[in-house]
Amino acid sequence: MARRDESVETIQQEMTAFARRARATAARMHPELSLVSYTLLAHLDDQKGCRATDLAAHYLLDKSTVSRQISALEKLGFVERRVDPDDHRVQVLHPTAKGAQTLANVTASRRQAFHERLADWDEEDLDRFASYLLRYNAAQERHG
Repeated sequence: MARRDESVETIQQEMTAFARRARATAARMHPELSLVSYTLLAHLDDQKGCRATDLAAHYLLDKSTVSRQISALEKLGFVERRVDPDDHRVQVLHPTAKGAQTLANVTASRRQAFHERLADWDEEDLDRFASYLLRYNAAQERHG
C-alpha cells in the first residue's frame, strides 16, 4: 500500500474511533442527551431557534430522525415550540431555560475533557491540529 493510502487508512480508522468515543462520552456526560440530541440542542441555541425541517436540512438527517430527537428533547423539558411571529402556521423550536443550562453544563464538561486530553500538547501542536481540523471540515463542506 502506498504511503498516502496508508495515511488515509489511518485517518479513517482514527476518525471512526473518535466518533465512537464522542458518542460514549456524550452518554457519560448526560445519559439522556445523545450526541445527536446535544448537537441539535446546540444548533437551536446557536441559531436562537429554528424549524425542525431546517435542522434536518442542515445536518442532512431524515425528518423522522429529527422528529424523534426533538420529541425526546421536549419530554426532557429541554426544547419548546413557539409559533413563528411572521408565519403563524410555522412552529420554531427553541431551547428552554432548562435546556440552555443543561447545554452549558455539558459543553463545559466537554471542553474540560478536551483540555485534559490535550494538556501535554504544546501550543504549536494545538495550533497545527486546530488548523488541520478546520481545513478538513472546510473540504467536507465543499465536497459534501
